[in-house]
Amino acid sequence: MTLQELQTQVQQTRRDILRMVHTVNSGHPGGSLGCTEFLVALYGKVMDYSTDFSMDGKNEDLFFLSNGHISPVFYSVLARNGFFPVEELNTFRKLNTRLQGHPTTHEGLPGIRVASGSLGQGLSVAIGAALAKKLNNDDKLVYTLHGDGELQEGQIWEALMFAAGKNVDNLIATVDYNGRQIDGDTDHVLPLGDLKAKFEAFGWNVIDEPKGNDLEAILATLEKAKSLTGQGKPVAILLHTEMGNGVDFMMGTHAWHGKAPSDEQLENALNQNPVTELGDY
Repeated sequence: MTLQELQTQVQQTRRDILRMVHTVNSGHPGGSLGCTEFLVALYGKVMDYSTDFSMDGKNEDLFFLSNGHISPVFYSVLARNGFFPVEELNTFRKLNTRLQGHPTTHEGLPGIRVASGSLGQGLSVAIGAALAKKLNNDDKLVYTLHGDGELQEGQIWEALMFAAGKNVDNLIATVDYNGRQIDGDTDHVLPLGDLKAKFEAFGWNVIDEPKGNDLEAILATLEKAKSLTGQGKPVAILLHTEMGNGVDFMMGTHAWHGKAPSDEQLENALNQNPVTELGDY
């Protein structure tokens, strides 16, 4: 995709997120909006994958969403990139849907490789997939996304140590570094300290990207991360994002971590993100 095509998808994905969550009065719009540019860039420009989905993922890049509560953005990006019909977004969180509130695998939704939502587990899964690729002489990469609040989970740090200790250098882990979680600012709930220094102390190459909602910056950062793979160390991106990005009343607060907009709020938010030529589902 061109940069303009990516930007168009970002805007349409924001609309998808807002409408999905509003329809069922349930879901997580804040983090989804904050990660929209990243996931659109990853699937629209960076990763090498097939929409003829198979769970083994041989000879293609893999992505694991660890902070599974931001499923609205993940579902929208998968649908908009051809994994399943865009119209299926209308079934989000409804009875008997494949689009559960947190992604699961037993419904067979293309693009979903692991059930997620229990925070802290995704990095361990991704490490296993990355090691499998090495054993299979598969030179493709494994990507993950994590919330910064998720890094308060102990399993993450065991996985960080293991990945560096076993030279898992075909792995790129991104942290959605927005400084907020469901109970407030991460610094108030449980301070994370100097994340860059901590990742480096655990043996990772780290890229600190302050413009986590800028498509050009994200694309450049992902290319830099790819250039660091194969050098004996796993790679981490600290992506400074804004929760609720693109909707003015959802930004600057943790309040929209897991709350749906009212009818009036939805109209306001959609007016800030006019419908594109891609069209609503």
